Amino acid sequence: MAVPHREIRAVYTDETITVYQAYRPDIAEPAVRAGRFVPPFKRERMTWIKPSFLWMMYRCGWGTKPGQERVLAVEITRAGFEWALAHACLSSYGDGDAENRAEWSLRLRHSPVRVQWDPERSIQLGALPHRSLQLGLGGEAATRYADEWTVAIRDVTELAHRVRSTRDPGLLPPERPYPLTPDLVATIAASATPPVR
Repeated sequence: MAVPHREIRAVYTDETITVYQAYRPDIAEPAVRAGRFVPPFKRERMTWIKPSFLWMMYRCGWGTKPGQERVLAVEITRAGFEWALAHACLSSYGDGDAENRAEWSLRLRHSPVRVQWDPERSIQLGALPHRSLQLGLGGEAATRYADEWTVAIRDVTELAHRVRSTRDPGLLPPERPYPLTPDLVATIAASATPPVR
């Protein structure tokens, strides 16, 4: 069966969803020790989260790019994730069809969350025909992410290196389609999704 063009695929439970980020060791290590984001993590900056492990691997070069040497799996509440989706705006005009450019521009200025749909990646990091979600959290969303939504933070850099060296798909996190309400599908311009549980 073909994968929908724009679909969130993630590791999730009834209560949480796992997203990925990559940081320098001086940001990552205190976060892992504390189980939440602490200084020098900056809540004032937009922070981008990715539910797709392989898209994160593409972005951080398997944890080898400067400033992205430590790959973190961040478990956050589904309630928080869905708040972010509900308060999001597409980062590029024309990705959705529900508003004109002026309406989009106004919403972009006031939204604390940005949505980008980028090509999903294979285990070789080649582009696939379907898209993967990135969420940019700024302002209120970044503060909520750091202070309210985060449940646990794990360092998965070793896993990233093992997958890179073996290209064994059996090592990949078991991502599956994430269910969305019709309102969230419309807000983030996703393809049709499984029904919400």
